[in-house]
Amino acid sequence: MKFLDQAKIYIKSGDGGNGCIGFRREKFIEFGGPDGGDGGHGGDVWAECVDNLNTLIDYRYQQHFKARNGTPGMGRNRAGPGGEDCTIKVPPGTEIWSEDGETMIAELVEPGQRVLLAKGGNGGFGNAHFKSATNQAPRHANPGQPGTELTLWLRLKLIADAGLVGLPNAGKSTFLAAVSAAKPKIAAYPFTTLHPNLGVVRAGDHDFVLADIPGLIEGAHEGAGLGDRFLGHVERCRVLLHLVDATDDDVAGAFRTVRREIRAYGGGLAAKKEIVALSKCDALDAETMAAKVEALRKAARKKPLVLSAVSGAGMKETLFALSNEIRRTDAREEGQDGDLAPSWEP
Repeated sequence: MKFLDQAKIYIKSGDGGNGCIGFRREKFIEFGGPDGGDGGHGGDVWAECVDNLNTLIDYRYQQHFKARNGTPGMGRNRAGPGGEDCTIKVPPGTEIWSEDGETMIAELVEPGQRVLLAKGGNGGFGNAHFKSATNQAPRHANPGQPGTELTLWLRLKLIADAGLVGLPNAGKSTFLAAVSAAKPKIAAYPFTTLHPNLGVVRAGDHDFVLADIPGLIEGAHEGAGLGDRFLGHVERCRVLLHLVDATDDDVAGAFRTVRREIRAYGGGLAAKKEIVALSKCDALDAETMAAKVEALRKAARKKPLVLSAVSGAGMKETLFALSNEIRRTDAREEGQDGDLAPSWEP
């Protein structure tokens, strides 16, 4: 299934049915009076979060959604039935924005959440509604109110516990493939990953979701490379794993480049807990690796982890570091105090 994380749709709620002008006519009943019924209510347009979707690909092929109109009223005081609602189903993590892209209308995170996007028009009153002692035979009725027409943007931000960031070819996809059942594309050239990938990872007795996004390069916030549009998919992550290619001549510069792009993007990413790791350690000798670790430690102001997704070195330590940080963040959000005992000690 092709990944699509942004779509433009057009919605319209149903028009209300017109009121009816009618008069009662029965044999032997003189001056029967008005009996025009009210029009039906127009259908509403709803958005609903469902758990069996993970992309917005459906909205590439259908962009227009319209609820049914209300039925006009009829004689003998018969009200018209209301129009059928239209429900737009979206995956968890979908944001709904106005046409200008500046106002967020709703955010659907949990399956089962529903939000009203456009309310249907009210049905018009029939002439029976207007009868009175001084107006016993009204000959007018209200038209139904028109529905609401809107243009909206749907934006999907994946819901993951941990996110992988780094320059292209830093080993992010290889790491994801090594620790989960995900099968991202892996090749020896930049920008192999063109869309985010998700994988479920197990560390001890704890499972969490890991997201891999396309690599960042210098100037990504200005549109260089694939830009920073995919950084939105790690906004909801509790922790970031920043992978730096150990075979890079300047590991400190590579680290600073990605950090600059994260700060330029905003969205609270720069303040998230970050675990820094040197990947591809199997490609270097011990002396060279020690120099790379020291250079990255000075740039990141923390000791980096050392790993290799090919040989498996350092992978267990990295997974449990991510798991422990996710559990600590969950505990803080739930209001628990004190540090959690780590689920694994290296």
